[in-house]
Parts: sequence; structure tokens; C-alpha cells
Amino acid sequence: MLANGREEVVKSCVSLPELNAQVFCHSSKNVTKTECCYTDFCNNITLRLPLGLPLLVQRTIARTIVLQEIVGKGRFGEVWHGKWCGEDVAVKIFSSRDERSWFREAEIYQTVMLRHENILGFIAADNKDNGTWTQLWLVSEYHEQGSLFDYLNRGTVTVQGMVRLALSVASGLAHLHMEIVGTQGKPAIAHRDLKSKNILVKRNETCAIADLGLAVKHDSVLNTIDIPQNPRVGTRRYMAPEILEDAMNTSIFESFKRADIYSLGLVYWEIARRCSVGGITEEYQLPYYDLVPSDPSIEDMRRVVCEQKLRPSIPNQWQSCEALRVLARLMRECWRSSGAARLTALRVKKTISQLCVPEGPKA
Repeated sequence: MLANGREEVVKSCVSLPELNAQVFCHSSKNVTKTECCYTDFCNNITLRLPLGLPLLVQRTIARTIVLQEIVGKGRFGEVWHGKWCGEDVAVKIFSSRDERSWFREAEIYQTVMLRHENILGFIAADNKDNGTWTQLWLVSEYHEQGSLFDYLNRGTVTVQGMVRLALSVASGLAHLHMEIVGTQGKPAIAHRDLKSKNILVKRNETCAIADLGLAVKHDSVLNTIDIPQNPRVGTRRYMAPEILEDAMNTSIFESFKRADIYSLGLVYWEIARRCSVGGITEEYQLPYYDLVPSDPSIEDMRRVVCEQKLRPSIPNQWQSCEALRVLARLMRECWRSSGAARLTALRVKKTISQLCVPEGPKA
């Protein structure tokens, strides 16, 4: 059962008078059941969002959304552009088979103090039963520019645009990784699937990190890590060497943060290639495009990243621009083979922010 932000597995049924709240059973058979049962856990629907929205309000919001058009598909299901009270929203629709992913992502987004301008803004979670099957909805802010992957495929970026994108991703990741101590504090969170397709571009050309379904939280008091019970793993192309070699120490939370930093270095490489300097730019490519197949296996990635110790190539012309030179140095420090040798998200953020000072002699 989920209560006070913690998940507890109970072996016996909890009666409604004992729980003193309406519940729905979190089970693969029927997510909408409103009495307690003997499955994994029951979710107390009085759990509140950071903005104070009880689940009843979330459900009211979700049930008044009009879906407009599909804007994306993934292994979880579909993403739709929707309208709610005249406002644009994004609706991520999971199939009932992927119930754990839906529940986990909604749970992470509702973490106290998670809200940040560079993390996708969560609005509501709900389940919709159309009589034939159950749809699981996750409603968030809508960003019409789509993912960073889409954005970089569509066109090039200026040096200032590149710095703005890179700084905003680092800011969002630094906030995720940071623990905020106190009664209204926030646990440290690691993303575990950072890539250009899981980062959205806002109207102001800054980024918002999305897709938190694989994220892990660290309880610093108990020193525990709540790894989600989810068969899905991250994206192979962006996996850190220690994950590819199955050598990551999952009992230490820093390991998960360090793996995120490796992925961040690859995202920066994608952004930097699309930066136009003196009219010169590279075509968009995924990291390791020239070294592995389009859908690489773990073995493909392990051979290139761990055995051959190869990394994406850095063009010589990047040395002619200070911002590209700094970003190239950061990439190398992010994708080091040793996780302990990689930079922290906060250090990356501080280094890039120094490129944002008013233009001077170095610009």
C-alpha cells in the first residue's frame, strides 16, 4: 500500500475501517477495484500532489480532457495532445499491461518538491475504463516542439541556443539528483533512462526532462534505494559501461547518478553536432551511429564501449569555438569509463552557466 509517500507490502488484507480512506487495488487484473484485496499493495487515493491536488481532483481533470491527435508512440503506449479547459496538455496513455510503469511514473512525479522548470510538469494520473479495456493516463504539460531528438532532427542551433539547451538539461538533472533535507524535503532521484527522446523542448528553447518511469529514489535516513519492480531497463545505446558489463554496484545510490551523467555526455554530443559555427554543422546522428547497428544489442554496445573503449568522435572544428570546446571537455569527463571519475550534474551545470555571462572578449 502507498501511504505517506512510502510503499509497504502487506501480506494480509487491510480493512476499509482500518485504512480510513477510499482505496483502489493496485493489481494487474483490475486496477479500479475499490475494496482491499490480497495483491501487491493498495493505493490510498487521498495521497496528495505537491500542488495539493487530491487524486479525486486529478480524476476530474482527466475525465474532462478532449484528445486531439497522437503526437508520439513508445514501448509504453502512446502520447496524445489534448485540451483541458482550453489549455493544451499532453496525455501519455499506457496499456493495462504496463500498469507498473504507469503507477511508478505517477508516483515519482508526485514526489514532494520535485517541481522544477526543467522537469516536465505533472498534472494528473487516472485510469479510464471504456468497457473493453482499461487505459492508464498520465497527464502533463504539453510542449509543442516535441522531444530534443525531434528538435535536433528538424534544424540546427546557434551557439547561444546550444548553451541554453545544455544548461537546462543539466539544471533539471541536478535538481533530480539533489536531496533536499527537511519535513517538506525531497529525496535524491536518479533517472536511469536519460536520452534525447526523453527530454522535451519548451517554447522558450529550454529543456524539460521527462519519462521518469524507471527512476529510483534514495532514502538517506534508512540508506535504501527503491528500485522499481519493473522488467523494463534503460536504452542500450545510452547505457554506461558498468551497466553493460553488469558491474554496477546497485547498493550505492551514487552509482545510479553516475550512470545518468554518462548518458548526459552523449546527449550533449547530439546537441553539439547540430550547432552552427561559421556555417558549418554536422547532420543529426544518434551516439555511436557509426559503430553499432540501428537497434544495438547489449553485446554490440559492450564490445564498442567497454572492450574497445570507443566514444563518439569530436570534430576538430569544435576547437574554434569556446562554447563547443567547453562542451567537448565536459562530454569527455561525463563519459569516462570509471563512474567515480565522472563529473556531478551540479558541476556540469556550474561550468556551462559560466558560458552564459554577457558576451565579452572570449565570445
